[in-house]
Amino acid sequence: MSLTTTPSGERIHISLFGCRNAGKSSLINALTGQKLAIVSDYKGTTTDPVSKAMELLPLGPVLLTDTPGLDDVGELGAMRMEKTWQVLGKTDIALLVVDASQGIRPEDRALLARLKEQKLPRLVVMNQCDRLPENAPRPSLEGEETLWVSAATGENIHQLKEAIARLKPDAARERHIVADLLSPGDRVVLVTPIDESAPKGRLILPQQQTIRDILEAGAMAFVTRETELPQTLAALKEPPRMVITDSQAFAKVAKDVPETVPLTSFSILFARYKGSLEQAVRGVTALEGVNDGDKVLISEGCTHHRQCNDIGTVKLPGWIRKKTGKEPEFVFTSGGEFPQDLSPYRLIVHCGGCMLNEREMQSRNRRAKEQGVPMTNYGILIAYMTGILKRSVELFPDIAALL
Repeated sequence: MSLTTTPSGERIHISLFGCRNAGKSSLINALTGQKLAIVSDYKGTTTDPVSKAMELLPLGPVLLTDTPGLDDVGELGAMRMEKTWQVLGKTDIALLVVDASQGIRPEDRALLARLKEQKLPRLVVMNQCDRLPENAPRPSLEGEETLWVSAATGENIHQLKEAIARLKPDAARERHIVADLLSPGDRVVLVTPIDESAPKGRLILPQQQTIRDILEAGAMAFVTRETELPQTLAALKEPPRMVITDSQAFAKVAKDVPETVPLTSFSILFARYKGSLEQAVRGVTALEGVNDGDKVLISEGCTHHRQCNDIGTVKLPGWIRKKTGKEPEFVFTSGGEFPQDLSPYRLIVHCGGCMLNEREMQSRNRRAKEQGVPMTNYGILIAYMTGILKRSVELFPDIAALL
């Protein structure tokens, strides 16, 4: 992935929901001007969420997702609906697509209530209006912005794009990974281990994004492995503004970085960036209550080929067993997989979420909080187990005050 490519987690997520044969797939094709989704008169053609990253003017980088029908039936239908609810958790703008000839159905109203409850920006799209008799009435839902369109003829598709653009999530709240903590000319040392789990020929996404953020602040980034960290620090004429490390190298890096130099991790910075840092710090102490047989969910936001010494499935479980002296049961999820029912788990340990958008991370955090399940993240848990958690969050006084 290049530094110029917009990651999925930084795109506006636009999802299309509706009953089978409402024309969601046709609408995606009309919006993009491409045949991205399979279109058929047969109900249930879309059996899994299908996403496409693209530029959609006038919004810019977006991720369009087509979902299975809300009225899907049977055991497989229930499984497909589980996927649809996962999509809802990461949606920035929702389009409720309705077959104009059928009108609003109970499933549509149920989803609409859910969108209202989550205060999600939304549009009701009455599709296939070309099939209606001429001069047929075109009612709209009270209080809901409604557009009458035809994916087949292109009627009002341009107006739909404009309406979606007006629903663009509020961009006024500037978010930074680290730039707001820096001044022009500051030096920042980034520690990036290169081991068997590191991807060949490139840095991982959080490292790339952090470097970019540092450069945009007018600061200087010095990238090194943990094995060369002492030499890197010694080569600098002045101590760096901070050191940012990959979480799994926390223990060694903490020994090499003077106490006077702030130290944190990519995972902790991304927890702040995604709005989950406070909850993650509060949740980490639940590790002390983990007992034999308790279920611990370890969740990653991306999907990748797991190496023999993978941090999520190998290292973290090993460190947790060593720290607690217990033998919990570990459950692993990745990508879009995240259980709706979290009640079986004593603790949730999540990655930094660099591949997930802010809304999805907040949705996962909210679900854990509502169900009373403590949730932390990789970097915070590792810092806690190595006894340096307070030091690793000292850059954020409000968070450090919690410890």
